[in-house]
Amino acid sequence: MTVSAEKKPLNVAVLLPCYNEALTVVDTIRQMRAVLPDARIIVFDNNSKDGSGDLARKEGVEVRLVRAQGKGNVVRRMFADIQADVYLMLDADTTYAPETAPALIAAIASGEADMACGVRKGAADAFPSGHQLGNRLFNLIVSSLFGRGMQDIFSGYRAFSPRFVRSFPAHSAGFEIETELSVFTLEQRIPFVEIPSPYGVRPEGSFSKLKTYRDGFRILFTIALLYKELRPMMFFGLISLFLAAVSLWLGIPVIIDWVHTGLVERLPTAILSSAIGVLATLLFVAGMVLNGVARAYRETRHLCYLNVRP
Repeated sequence: MTVSAEKKPLNVAVLLPCYNEALTVVDTIRQMRAVLPDARIIVFDNNSKDGSGDLARKEGVEVRLVRAQGKGNVVRRMFADIQADVYLMLDADTTYAPETAPALIAAIASGEADMACGVRKGAADAFPSGHQLGNRLFNLIVSSLFGRGMQDIFSGYRAFSPRFVRSFPAHSAGFEIETELSVFTLEQRIPFVEIPSPYGVRPEGSFSKLKTYRDGFRILFTIALLYKELRPMMFFGLISLFLAAVSLWLGIPVIIDWVHTGLVERLPTAILSSAIGVLATLLFVAGMVLNGVARAYRETRHLCYLNVRP
């Protein structure tokens, strides 16, 4: 006897973080509705002052208000509140190509990956050379620190599996969230794919909320903080090695004088050298202890990832 079962329709949630995007949110909703007519579209309004949320409601989509300011807080709320088979996230600014969405979703639905990232490919007016250079630099830093890299760690166009969403901690509050998503993927060795996607310009009158230098420094600080938490032995070990070298550089002349004269003539230098040496030892020990903690934390996160049914 042959038993046939109808295939369950795929539950796709299109998640749109939105902050003052009145000029583009409606077009973004219509674009996504055209390529994904059966998907559930949810706009997460992050305290917009220009009526973005009201415009989205008029399009018949669900709008949720997120009081805590910052894109990271919005993503944290998205992942906590929404249940779906595939999560598709993109900014509500019409810069991301809607035609890439089916490929991103297919990569998750097929089980090929738990995260699919749209790699931005745009002209100079859409993706200035300075931003491209900064993107390559940060990609190089991440790949150097964590052993693997991605082509576009700052892309906001991504699809996720429930496994990824339910195990991602989401600590970042602002635009560092893309960095945290990328580092989490690399650190946990989660399968991912990168799909080239056209990247367009914002319409006239619409402006990016990203502040190049301020947010650049925050992203760099986030990378350093994640490295400290995930690679504490290397982080504290390198600082310890540097301080040990300084201690020796200060202390060896004092030791040489003592061998020749039997006197410690530069007592302040000797005290300083000893203090730095003690600090170097403490940092090395701290790195060893925290390395064990980081390993346990890494294993716990991996178990959380495995406990979610694919």
